[in-house]
Amino acid sequence: NTGGLGPSPAVVLDAYTKEVYQQQVLSDTGHGLLDTTRTAVASFFGVLYDEVCFTRNATESTSIVAAGLRLSPGDEVIVSYESHPGGLFPWMSLQKQFGVVLKFFQPSNKSVAENIARVSELISPKTRVIQIDHVSAPSGIRMPVRDIAEVARAAGVWLHVDGAQSCGMINFSISSLLCHSFSSSCHKWIGAPHGTGFLWVEKDHIKEVWPPEIGAYCESEFSIPDTFEYRNTAQRFEYGTRDTASVSSISVALTFMQAIGMQQVQERVLYLAEYLKSGLSKIEGVEIVSPIADATNGYALCSGLTTFKTTTVPYDELYSFLLNNYNLRCRIVTENGMDALRVSTHIFNFPSECDAVCEG
Repeated sequence: NTGGLGPSPAVVLDAYTKEVYQQQVLSDTGHGLLDTTRTAVASFFGVLYDEVCFTRNATESTSIVAAGLRLSPGDEVIVSYESHPGGLFPWMSLQKQFGVVLKFFQPSNKSVAENIARVSELISPKTRVIQIDHVSAPSGIRMPVRDIAEVARAAGVWLHVDGAQSCGMINFSISSLLCHSFSSSCHKWIGAPHGTGFLWVEKDHIKEVWPPEIGAYCESEFSIPDTFEYRNTAQRFEYGTRDTASVSSISVALTFMQAIGMQQVQERVLYLAEYLKSGLSKIEGVEIVSPIADATNGYALCSGLTTFKTTTVPYDELYSFLLNNYNLRCRIVTENGMDALRVSTHIFNFPSECDAVCEG
């Protein structure tokens, strides 16, 4: 279940345990590690150093943007029916507290063009934000983010991308997506320790996001009684004592991925997913919910997440059976009444494990 929590490579765990031990022995904050790791993340994803801050996960990152944009009653936010609860709740909270209006679209698992159209047709003069899942958590639909970004920018609308599932799975640069902000977790496909994530905000728009929580290190200057200025960088959202041992391990995980090559990672991930779908498609009573590569879209909609349902075995029973009999941890998908099972295929998985899912 890499789409939930992925395992860390041994080299990452070694670096993490060594660093956390040293910090606890020396009572050291390790704050300098944030700078070196920020450089690594910025380089890996093709963005600027000052545009990156560290969080615990994609949910916290999205919460910063949702609260910081200071939306007003009646402002509209376009979101997906397949948004992960962690990415959806920050916007639903604004709906509950301040009367922000949420408009939902159902992503298509068959057409890139249809996904662009379904988002575009919801834009109105009141639309302030569009949130897109780079890869949807329930069914693994990869969205045409750059195309939607062009539509959003033409309409003067902020585009936020939930990249919790794409980072470490798909070969891309954040800057190429043309979004305004991007959130991600590093404890899934990247393989960093639990509770690691980051937020990226485009440099020219950082000042439009007010820090919802503040503390030491988020200021550029202050003096008592009335002088206080935020940093002009994404570090305005990063305050107080941090788990720098975990954060520094992100750079180790990224180095591990770079040694393999992200294009090779993507090809392996997609190969295994399509291999699994091919096997599942031959089983009577199985419906594959995730996109399948075809002549029209190629692999543009596909990812390393394969969600399927069956008419012969309840999804929760199948989950338990695969875990108890094959030691395969999958993920139950109940969002929107899908009642299905999701399988994550990463570089460390094998075709034989895909065969075991089909056999089970």
